[in-house]
Amino acid sequence: MTKSDTLRCLKHVGEILHAEFCWPFSLTDPNPMIDSTRETASALAPSLWTRAVKKFATARVSRKGEQMFARLITNWVYGGFLAGLLLLLLTPVVLHSWSISLATTFLCLPVYMVHQYEEHDNDRFRLFVNQKIGKRRVGLSPLAVFVINVPGVWGVIGISLALAATVSAGFGLVAVYLVLLNGTIHVVQAVSSRGYNPGLGTAMVLFLPLGGYGVAAIQQAGGGTFLMHMTGAGAAIAIHVAIIVHTMRQRPGL
Repeated sequence: MTKSDTLRCLKHVGEILHAEFCWPFSLTDPNPMIDSTRETASALAPSLWTRAVKKFATARVSRKGEQMFARLITNWVYGGFLAGLLLLLLTPVVLHSWSISLATTFLCLPVYMVHQYEEHDNDRFRLFVNQKIGKRRVGLSPLAVFVINVPGVWGVIGISLALAATVSAGFGLVAVYLVLLNGTIHVVQAVSSRGYNPGLGTAMVLFLPLGGYGVAAIQQAGGGTFLMHMTGAGAAIAIHVAIIVHTMRQRPGL
């Protein structure tokens, strides 16, 4: 245990002494206690030092867990991009016996992962959006971007695929419309601003062709009922509206 670790443990000892024995102790200056704290703590409570070490270890693990989660939130797009490439590479093996409509639904996931790399590399989509809407709006935080893209996109496409495989091919329209609507939004925004926006390239090259083909494939498979089209389009619209409402909220106090 290093000196800094020992000092942290001594702080925890002081907290326990103060809480249980009303022992006066300065949490900002534990150095005077280095030579005597273990003996004093042992006299008052045999397990005191052990408890302090456990408290320090728990706090340290908690900090490391928070740091790991923060890195995951920050760097999710790179793992997603590599996973997307792997899924595309495995597509001929995995999907060789699948129907065209189900295979198209599946492809929405790796294609979206590739799109997300263009869109979110170096945090550029979040910075782009927050710059456009100004400081008076809530905008997007790294956590919001993570929630939107991982459970909000990967999760929704996964549920869509599972329902398409087990209930009705029409549920694949949720994934297909999510891709098609997002691609359309990228193109409309580019036309209106007469400039590039993060994700525009893959939206045009991948999303629009895949989305259009997916709608046709599911329709041909018999899953394109009016109700399924409304379900797919409604889910895609609801997700994007929720994102816009969250992003455009007024900041408190402004």
